[in-house]
Amino acid sequence: MKPWMRANKGFLMFLLLFGVFRTAVADWNPIPSGSMRPNLLEGDVVFVNRLAFNLKVPLTNIVLQRLGEPERGDIVTFFSPKDGTRLIKRVIALPGDTLQMRDEHLTINGRPAQYTMLDSVPETVDHVGQLTAQHISESNTGNNGNDGHAHRIQVLAQLPALRSFGPVTVPADHYLMLGDNRDNSADSRYFGFVPRELLIGKAERILVSANIQDHWQPRLQRFGMKLE
Repeated sequence: MKPWMRANKGFLMFLLLFGVFRTAVADWNPIPSGSMRPNLLEGDVVFVNRLAFNLKVPLTNIVLQRLGEPERGDIVTFFSPKDGTRLIKRVIALPGDTLQMRDEHLTINGRPAQYTMLDSVPETVDHVGQLTAQHISESNTGNNGNDGHAHRIQVLAQLPALRSFGPVTVPADHYLMLGDNRDNSADSRYFGFVPRELLIGKAERILVSANIQDHWQPRLQRFGMKLE
């Protein structure tokens, strides 16, 4: 074994450094489900900046230093507080925020989010069939009363879903996450608040994309797309 290691020490060092880079600096995240539709599609691969929020000991959730603060509207990757599964969702509420949802409509710190209907499209849902998906622009209002981050969400009115909850207050060093596909997403409505140490990084743009339902045909128009 030792002669083999000596002969391949350069390659082994590359693997070690590559592993450290992926677990501490930057990473990529394939999108396996439709919970972030219409903004992220199955077959997208997104670039994740692991230094956006925390500097961690590689391969652990031990935070060495805070490097930045998540903002409302950020798309982030994190480990589920329920079972450790790696997930990607949108930050909806920050530490100290009080929010509630009533019939899909959010109110954060007493300020209702603004909603604008965009369009309706057909969408096939596994084990259900083809449904009508409504695309809506959601703008969360900041604490100062100015319009905050605007992004698209998707509503599938035909599906049973948790469309109302709260009011709840987000604890210190925790975040509330929701999927953009509001009626087809397992998120903080089901597993609770996400502790800061479970954050992995900020998803910033789509690296590559392929249509997994059409023989993995590349979606060239999505290559390099910045996330809203």
